[in-house]
Amino acid sequence: MKKLLVLITILLLVIPVYADDMDPCELDAPMDATEINFMGWAFPITEFFAAELEKCNEVDNLTVNVQLLDSASSEEQANLALAGGGDSPWAILHTVPSRMVTLSGFDALLPLNDLVEEYREEYNLDDIPQPVWDAATIDGNIYGVPFMSNTMHLFYRTDLFEKHGLEVPTTYDEVIDACAVLADEPSVDLPFTMNLHAGWAWEIEFMHFIRSFGGKYLNDEDNTPIFNSDEGVAALTKMKEVVDGCMGPEGLTYSIDDSEIGMETGTLAFVHIWASRAANMDDPEKSDYVGIIGFAPSPAPNPDSGILGGSAWIDAYSITKRGGVDYDLAFRAIMETFDFEGQVGGSAHGAIVRSSVSEAGHGGRNMPAFAVSLGQGVGGNSLNPAAALARIALGNWLPLVGTGDLSPEEALDSAAEEYTAEATAQGYIEG
Repeated sequence: MKKLLVLITILLLVIPVYADDMDPCELDAPMDATEINFMGWAFPITEFFAAELEKCNEVDNLTVNVQLLDSASSEEQANLALAGGGDSPWAILHTVPSRMVTLSGFDALLPLNDLVEEYREEYNLDDIPQPVWDAATIDGNIYGVPFMSNTMHLFYRTDLFEKHGLEVPTTYDEVIDACAVLADEPSVDLPFTMNLHAGWAWEIEFMHFIRSFGGKYLNDEDNTPIFNSDEGVAALTKMKEVVDGCMGPEGLTYSIDDSEIGMETGTLAFVHIWASRAANMDDPEKSDYVGIIGFAPSPAPNPDSGILGGSAWIDAYSITKRGGVDYDLAFRAIMETFDFEGQVGGSAHGAIVRSSVSEAGHGGRNMPAFAVSLGQGVGGNSLNPAAALARIALGNWLPLVGTGDLSPEEALDSAAEEYTAEATAQGYIEG
């Protein structure tokens, strides 16, 4: 993971880019009429690449159907459809490593090793660095073609920070201090939000905080839970301090979309959200504050560690085993979407993965903040299948701290009890 972080950090020190609408899909037409169904979730770069995939509708005998939902809905639909081992409604899915763990556990995803090797030269697949491929690899099987990397960092209104004489926070203690000043700013509804509107969102931020405090979820030797350690309690306590000092009950209702819109409309002073939302800040059709939104690295939850509260993620396209489409055709459609020209266009909306595109100087103006947040952050999700159970249990209990129904200790102990029971039942912990 350290190699991945260092390599992506080097690749992402880039400048703005143009979008290329002249990149055609050059697939050979299939012999028979064929449909490729794709499902993913929507944010600027995924919308761009979905449009690139749809260009394959220009190929004779080929129809490409694209469905973009919100993240939680797409995950729910994929799990419900594929858990039973039946046919897949989709030939291609947008995935991230944690979803690859779940879906490969359903035997729903096609290992891509042979296709990657077959088309390595034709599609210049060595242009995607090996550590990026490794992030999409589980037990030696490549389960997705990476197209972007992502992390979280701060978005802030430069005009308000200048008006109040505020420095951009580098720790969450400083975030809370800034919130105390901005709480009386009449132009905003809330000074700050981070994404805590759902259980899975609490779990992601908790991962940032606990790792910054030096903790982790599971014991490496036996998969027993250690997220309810002193480090875990300190991390969750700090999250609760941010909620109380900056967000309150209203802030807990803000989704990622709500926080993005709050920055674009000026009703929030600063936020901690996904870097992939940065492109919309400078889109005059979406933002009233073009050029006024600044970007900074993620704050450190634990000021003593200096480990920033941003994680390392990749997004990928995966091929389902039972999607009713020739695997070779589906793979080539993906590669037509993520070729050099496609990645150049995508770099206007997020951090892409082809080295040649970054080396040519393409990317958005948030990339310096992105690179620091990624390179000095907490790393990626564990691909241990048992960790997926821990994430579910934490997502079920952590929100009760935000509402004040449970203390951090109570919530973490309850999550540990739930996780232990399920992990034992599934054989990850010896009974």
